[in-house]
Amino acid sequence: MSKTRFLKGCCTVVALLLSRAIGSADEVTNWNLVATNAALAAGQSPPLQTRTFAIVHVAIHDALNAIDRRNSPYAFEMRATQGASTTAAIAAAARDTLIALIPSQRESIERTYSEALAEVSDASERASGVAIGHAAAALILSRRSADGSNATVAWSPGFVPGQYRTTPPANATPILPHWGMVTPFALRNSWQFRVDPPPDLYSDNYAGEVKELKLIGGVSSRLRTEEQSEIARHWYEASGQAWNRIARTVSEQQGLDLWENGRLFTLVNIALADGYIGNFESKYVYNFWRPITAIRDGDIDGNLDTVGDLEWNSFLVNPPIPEWPSGHATVGAAAAEVMARFFGTDHLSFRVTSGAPFAGITRHYYSFSQAALENANSRVLAGIHFRASCVAGLFQGQRIGDYVYNNTLRPIR
Repeated sequence: MSKTRFLKGCCTVVALLLSRAIGSADEVTNWNLVATNAALAAGQSPPLQTRTFAIVHVAIHDALNAIDRRNSPYAFEMRATQGASTTAAIAAAARDTLIALIPSQRESIERTYSEALAEVSDASERASGVAIGHAAAALILSRRSADGSNATVAWSPGFVPGQYRTTPPANATPILPHWGMVTPFALRNSWQFRVDPPPDLYSDNYAGEVKELKLIGGVSSRLRTEEQSEIARHWYEASGQAWNRIARTVSEQQGLDLWENGRLFTLVNIALADGYIGNFESKYVYNFWRPITAIRDGDIDGNLDTVGDLEWNSFLVNPPIPEWPSGHATVGAAAAEVMARFFGTDHLSFRVTSGAPFAGITRHYYSFSQAALENANSRVLAGIHFRASCVAGLFQGQRIGDYVYNNTLRPIR
């Protein structure tokens, strides 16, 4: 897939919804909905959510694959006994991983698990399915137990122009400075697709980036249209939530079967997880300041073409992480690339409605790349990323998605 596809034209806790019926959804998409709602209810950060979703779906995929091997396994090589229930296998794999990763939601998860097993009338098939689901979950949980996600790394604010420092209103310490050292799910290492450095502060390109954000990304901007403000709000939620919702929508439209969904959702969530790992590696290497800092300190950045404005505020609140490159752009492009490759075309039309914190905004897209590009642009419209940062993120995410698709869960011919 060419780079030009993406470059053309360029948490509030919610009630845990554990319904097992979403249109024509199957057990894979049902448990995907359970997982995304559980992570949101537990208040997991966006990168941590994607790690959770990847582990859950690896377990689900490998349990299904053990019953009928259609793809290369991710981790679990065993074969299920004949007659093992797919419903029980998926439920056990999802239940074990979710309780291990989101223990605060145990009661609701256990209830959903019991409801799933009650649908399997044959005791032998149920027991065989549960056994294979338990085994697949145990293996991936063991493999990820020492992946570095629980590490702690000290972080200190920069004082030199261009270096990240905390942003108002909370001025919170940046989250997960160690995330770029987490072991990826598919990439060879976290720096495999590190992006190029941000623009030099003394350059004309940098001055142009600052001027654009100052005009269109401010809370009181007169240039940003109502639709552009809606776009910024629509994409503001955690990326793992948004792109899994898109995957559920397109899966239902395309009528995927159980094994197809097992592979699709695992690929998408590995791409999202590795997207954040690779993105955070770049973020904390470059430690670049956010537009709000750049604009307020425009008189002391050494560039004669920038003018400081101490009263400037971004339209939406900045996440507490360094700026370069845009994480939203990276993980969105990674998920879009995987889906375009999976379906054999970029051009699938879909409609998707946003979740919290700006829930209920519906947008329509004619391709995955269109959605990824708008997702990236939304961060400029929100005033929280430079456009060049979004372009760099799109390119990084596309390469990550391409690598994940070509090197993970390959179909067995």
